[in-house]
Formats: sequence, C-alpha cells, structure tokens
Amino acid sequence: MKILVPGRLCLFGEHSDWAGGYRSLNSELEVGCTLLVGTNQGLYAEIKPHSNLLILSACLSGGSRKTLTLPMGKQALLAEAEKGGFFSYAAGVAYQLLVKSDKCVGGLEIDNYRTDLPIQKGLSSSAAVCVLVARAFNLVYNLKMSIREEMECAYLGEITTPSRCGRMDQACAYGNRPIAMIFDGDRTDIIELSVPTDLFFVIVDLGASKNTQEILRKLNECYPFARNEVQANVQKYLGSVSYQITQAAVRALQAGDAQQIGILMKQAQAEFDKHLIPACSQELTAPILHQLLNYEPIQPYILGGKGVGSQGDGTAQFIVTNKENQQKLIEIIERDFPQMQCLELTIYAEKTS
Repeated sequence: MKILVPGRLCLFGEHSDWAGGYRSLNSELEVGCTLLVGTNQGLYAEIKPHSNLLILSACLSGGSRKTLTLPMGKQALLAEAEKGGFFSYAAGVAYQLLVKSDKCVGGLEIDNYRTDLPIQKGLSSSAAVCVLVARAFNLVYNLKMSIREEMECAYLGEITTPSRCGRMDQACAYGNRPIAMIFDGDRTDIIELSVPTDLFFVIVDLGASKNTQEILRKLNECYPFARNEVQANVQKYLGSVSYQITQAAVRALQAGDAQQIGILMKQAQAEFDKHLIPACSQELTAPILHQLLNYEPIQPYILGGKGVGSQGDGTAQFIVTNKENQQKLIEIIERDFPQMQCLELTIYAEKTS
C-alpha cells in the first residue's frame, strides 16, 4: 500500500513544548501551547511486509537514493539508532516497536519513492520519517494504533537517536489538519481544529545557517528556575506571553481570519525578539530573517510573518490573503533573494457533505 506523511509547521508557540515540560520540576512555570499544521509537502512511500529485515530505500534531495537494510533484532536496531544520521530514525522506531509492542511484529520494506519536503529546515523532516515508519508497521501488521499512539511511538523512536526533539514534532501524523497542543509537565493534550475557509501561507528557506543546538542549549539554561532577569524574560515569553498569543491565533484560525493571524504573527515576532534575543543574541538576532520580514517590496502582499521552529536564520513564514498574493510573494522573494527557496502552504477548509 502507499502512504504519505507530510512535514510539520509550527505556526505559533515555538519552544513552548519543552518549556512547558519543565512544569514537572517547577510548578510556577506556565503551560506551553503550540499551533501546528502539516505541510503540503512530505514523504511518499510504498510499504509491504518482510520476513525478518527492515529495509528502507529513501529518496533524498537532488534525486539521490540511499538504502538501509537491517535485521529486525533489538541489538542491531538500537546500534543503528544510536549512531545518528538519517537512517537512525527508522531504526529507532522499529526498536521501540519491538520493545513496547505486545503483538508480533516482523520485518518491513519501505520504498520512499518521492520526497518533496525540505530536509533540516525546521519542518520536522526527521519526525516525518519516524511517523512514516510507525504508520507503516501499524498498517502492515494491523496494530490498531491510534494517531496519538503512532505519534508516541514516533517520538520514542526519535529520542532513541541522538536527536532531542520536542513532542510537537510528531504532529505531522495528523496530516494537513491543524491542531493545538498543550504541554503541562509530562502531560500533552491535543485539540483538533478546522478552518471555515482556505488560508494561504508561504514558507521560505532563508538559504542561510543557524545553530539549533546552541539556541536550545542557551534557552534551556533558563530552566527550570530563572537566576537573572534575562532568564526570567525567557520564561515569561515561553509561558504566559506565548500562550496568550497562540490561543488568540487558534481562535483566529477557526474563524478563518487571515488578517488577525497576520497581526498576531507580527506581535509574536516582536515579543520573541524582546524576550529571547538577549539569551542567545549570536543566533537569534537573525539579520537575514529580519531583513526579509521587513523587506519593503513584499509588504503589499503579506498580512504578517515570523520565524519558524527554533527561529534564527533558518526559515520564515508569511500569511497572505489569497493564491494570487501567494504566487506574487514567491516570485518577488525568489527574484530578489535567489539563495532562498519558497514553499506554498494552504490550510484547506473542511469539506461539508
């Protein structure tokens, strides 16, 4: 059978998944809240059972292909997962299934014959691989896992590798449907959302570089207890400020109010800069991101924009009013900034019968 798993875009609430997790150590911290949606790009695969091997043939950027072949044994899978790299994610998920599942699980052959999701651009490509493998096992062996159980399996698989993702990354399991996630210590709640009208976005790979590990290291130093004003401001933004903005964005999205979403994007970026740049100025000052957000020729076509994921000079997102402005924005950015690459994202209105 064939399956598709998209990437994941965090529209609002970046970093609040792990920040909210610190409530298990400091109850005075605020809960985290994120607003997420699957991308229109993803990993396409054909899957079938195998008697005793895990085989993943992956289509990578530029059309190149790589293949992983491993015995379906705990020791071999764990060793591959702990090595890190692209194939570690698949091995980590398979290992977790062998460890956690009370059902008989054999081997699996996955032919990832097409990939149009950018890799390592803040769109959870690694989580998409993990969800792809979890869903493939679920379908092939009729494990009867819910979407949430697939997400949990994918999360456990990814943290078996050297990656230290947050729990929101696996939201790509919900496809193009927007969801909100609430993070309170070890507890995660998921709220499925819908929109009454199509909403149009543009995702921009800035063609620059950032150090996500350094950003996370610096911000995590502010937890679980703040020791100075800079750290207190990080906790304030990733707590109450981010929560209020994200909740307002959830309401605007469910109302189909693109203009209000744009206003909230601008507000979120301004508050992020005010509270978080002092904690990691080398990475979060992000001159290329801010150059694009403030670039005069695109202003007539956008309602608002902000950084994506851990922020820094990695990826930007914009919301626009319609498909025409979506195309015009892409045209201007790719003309004036040839090192940048743009992706369309449309959140489609839920069809009613």
